[in-house]
Amino acid sequence: MLDKTNPMLAVRDLQAWYGESHILHGVNFDVREGEVVCLLGRNGAGKTTTLKSIMGIVGNRRGSVMFEGKELIGRTSDKIARAGLAFCPEERGIFSSLDVAENLVLPPEVRPGGLSLDRIFELFPNVKERLKSQGTKLSGGEQQMLAIGRILRTGARLLLLDEPTEGLAPVIIQQIGKTIRTLKEQGFTILLVEQNFRFASTVADRFYVMEHGTVKESFESAELAANMDKLHEYLGV
Repeated sequence: MLDKTNPMLAVRDLQAWYGESHILHGVNFDVREGEVVCLLGRNGAGKTTTLKSIMGIVGNRRGSVMFEGKELIGRTSDKIARAGLAFCPEERGIFSSLDVAENLVLPPEVRPGGLSLDRIFELFPNVKERLKSQGTKLSGGEQQMLAIGRILRTGARLLLLDEPTEGLAPVIIQQIGKTIRTLKEQGFTILLVEQNFRFASTVADRFYVMEHGTVKESFESAELAANMDKLHEYLGV
């Protein structure tokens, strides 16, 4: 039974620094169980830094990140992963020296409930066809499918996806969208970072618009049409 009242993830006054550069200036948003929530914004808005701060990859961070009622600030990335979060970075992180099968099984299963290899192959038949190919031989779309499939094995319940459509052909973008909708139907919760508003509008339930390291606006999917002027101002869509 999904909990629609209490957020699965509650981010409050999240601040982050790279060295002396103050990047996030008090980010606030919620993600409810079973939702797809999208962080929108131009390059440099702080979207990726937000995901990395949630995962503990950015060490110099302040504020509160509550996941299922437990504080993540102060925990290391491995402990955050064991709590049930998984991060798929924009650069995908495919190991060129390993083949697809080796890349796929590299992350440990940190919690029960991860998808089986057979189920991953149902979602991404291209991955199954390329199991013996080296990571460097894959197309951008195949690398993205592999990167998402890899985190689905871990047992994570909240997936953080950073720009999953970046640089991909329209037909592959459609497949990624179909996969996200399927994962939602299967009970996964997804926090998505996107610049591609048209893609995001086909998969997300709610949107937070970021600018200069803060959240400026939030919209439900049903409110998008009424707020296109604001979105054009922030995103140039």
